[in-house]
Amino acid sequence: MRLFPITTRPFASAVLLLGSLLPQAPAAALHVEHSIDPETGLEGWKLVDAPLELELIQRLPDQTRGFFIARGFTPDQADAIARACVFQTIVRNTSPAGSDTSVEVDLRRWHLAGKGGSSRPIRVKEDWLRSWQGGEVTTAARVAFEWSTFPTHQVYRPGDYNWGMTTLGVEPGTTLDLAVEWRVNGEIRSYRIESLRCAPEELTKPAGDIP
Repeated sequence: MRLFPITTRPFASAVLLLGSLLPQAPAAALHVEHSIDPETGLEGWKLVDAPLELELIQRLPDQTRGFFIARGFTPDQADAIARACVFQTIVRNTSPAGSDTSVEVDLRRWHLAGKGGSSRPIRVKEDWLRSWQGGEVTTAARVAFEWSTFPTHQVYRPGDYNWGMTTLGVEPGTTLDLAVEWRVNGEIRSYRIESLRCAPEELTKPAGDIP
């Protein structure tokens, strides 16, 4: 009788084959999560495309008016900002510590997409500051505005995050598509967030559409 040595090789191969046939967990795909705060009724949109996380949260115009009046703006000046569709904006680079992955965000590359293929840039911080060169806004108020609004251009290293207000430059209650762009290690990525809604003057007020 010929004896064959016992080996685990066929068993190990079978395990590897079985593992290759089992369904694999899909890689996290770019997606947008929509939420409504149960207490305030304010809506939020969170775009996830690792390592980027971008959140846009509605601000009621009266919230913004009160904020800027308390920081030295006149009621008319604060109203102009509040009526420009303000979102609280948060950006994170979720790359693990020690990674060399950078996320670059430049708001000058973001556009409002309207009906009929129309497109226009959002209103960034520098647009507001240029409009106040006549001295009608005090220095203290300008500094408060600069610190509270989202930076127009910033590079985020692993673990970095920032937040601030962004103004889209349309009326309260407007519904629009927002085309956002960012770079990961220099690679351009983009996404169109559909049916983004600016907070209305009152939450019961029906929203309009971007012209």
